[in-house]
Amino acid sequence: MKVEVGTIQAARLHGPEAPGTGTLRAMELRDIPAVGSMFTRIFRKREYKAGDDLQKYIETIFFGSPLYSPERGSVVYDDGTGGIGSVILALPMEFSVQGRPTVAKLLCAFMSEGKAGAHGAACIARAMRAAKQDMCFSDNLSPVSADHGVAGGGIVLPIQSLDWRRSFHPLKAWALMIGRQAPLLRSRVVMGLLAVVDRILRQRRPGMKSGAPGGCATRAIDPAAFVDCAEPMLQRFAVRPVWSRNEFNWLVAVAGLNRTLGELLCREVLDEGGRVIGAYLYFGKAGEMATVLNIVCEAGRELDVTTQMFHSLDAEGYALAVGSAQPFLMNAISRQRWLSFHHRGYFCMVTRHADLKDAAQRNDIYVGGLASESWSRLLTDF
Repeated sequence: MKVEVGTIQAARLHGPEAPGTGTLRAMELRDIPAVGSMFTRIFRKREYKAGDDLQKYIETIFFGSPLYSPERGSVVYDDGTGGIGSVILALPMEFSVQGRPTVAKLLCAFMSEGKAGAHGAACIARAMRAAKQDMCFSDNLSPVSADHGVAGGGIVLPIQSLDWRRSFHPLKAWALMIGRQAPLLRSRVVMGLLAVVDRILRQRRPGMKSGAPGGCATRAIDPAAFVDCAEPMLQRFAVRPVWSRNEFNWLVAVAGLNRTLGELLCREVLDEGGRVIGAYLYFGKAGEMATVLNIVCEAGRELDVTTQMFHSLDAEGYALAVGSAQPFLMNAISRQRWLSFHHRGYFCMVTRHADLKDAAQRNDIYVGGLASESWSRLLTDF
């Protein structure tokens, strides 16, 4: 479960509804073994303690951000007997909202166990109601969780709830998408056979290839340089990431730990005069999939930038490219052949600020993959 919240103050809970006395408090380093084991039981259905790798990763992600402080971090429900019944993992991220800096929280997993956990989960949910939050969002909620978010004063953003998928080699792309459920399809022999058929199909149907816009070109840059391209291009959005150099460099570093998705790469797009008009940041797993995290461009150049991006990814040999939908790009990417949209999970935002809510409903907002859980090893590993 992914959500964004503002500061949650630790609160002592009393009353007949509580099965004892419990506390909502900031997660501490000593909680990591219990939290990691709960994650393993709930999300991986395995009954054993969290390994050292998972525990170290939780510490790195949820205690290592340059924006971290206890009041901005994850929250646990301490049941009063030394146990943790419920937890929500949270990552602070700084946004600009109508020009004012706002530190929000990206909630990456919401877990509970037993009666105390159910009560703790309810306490956490109440603490996150819109009236108490500066900014709270998630791009991967289940229908039930999204309904709870709306009931608490949140809003659902339909376009941001979608992923796009652009197939360059459709049979191989299909095998990659369902490979987790059918690992045999991802074997070297099967993938090799599918690649042969794809080559034949691409020869017979040239429309499967992604054409290039006239005069545009792509140039590799270091991912750390992406923020220099992005900063002026994001000024048109009322709500956007701030990406201070410290925060951005940390995000790039921790995203790069996810080797399952491949290498973290960046490209800038130049027009016919050699001027930079856009850039994109993505994971590239050679010969397989490109996972696009962020696309930025000058206003009015969306079609040129995305067309050049797809052309470049095709030329680099990827069978499939995937990314999260953004309203300002919908017209441009929808013109691609062999592109489809899929519901990933509900994007829900909770805030007490009317101007933020209004900007989000008008789609005057930029989020992107770095401000999501899509780069996290919690989704792909362990």
